[in-house]
Amino acid sequence: MKILQIAVGIIRNPQEQIFITQRAADAHMANKWEFPGGKIEQGESPEQAVIRELEEEVGIVAHAPRLFDKLEYQFPDRHITLWFYLVEQWQGEPWGKEGQPGCWVALDELDADKFPPANAPVITKLIHADREG
Repeated sequence: MKILQIAVGIIRNPQEQIFITQRAADAHMANKWEFPGGKIEQGESPEQAVIRELEEEVGIVAHAPRLFDKLEYQFPDRHITLWFYLVEQWQGEPWGKEGQPGCWVALDELDADKFPPANAPVITKLIHADREG
């Protein structure tokens, strides 16, 4: 069984829109929408990983990412720990640097059914935090 540690960036602009990207057709959870991020490398903290991954995947330099949530999820063939960071300050404009589609979506238009299942609790928490805030 694979054990994966993943750092994820929830890129939120001042208009409360979230930048999301689409997984490749040949990837695990193919064609699902996701918050950009990737595997935490040996010797790297989750925060360092999210900064590196966002630069590699969407071409931004994240400043002061804040841990939003940490979840563990069990798939039949893998166990993943997801570190979700809220990114509200960055340099550059996010885009699909690796050729993946990307777009800004209003917070209330995030559809958990179009994301990998492990993202559903985070999407719910984001929407509720926005309504309470």
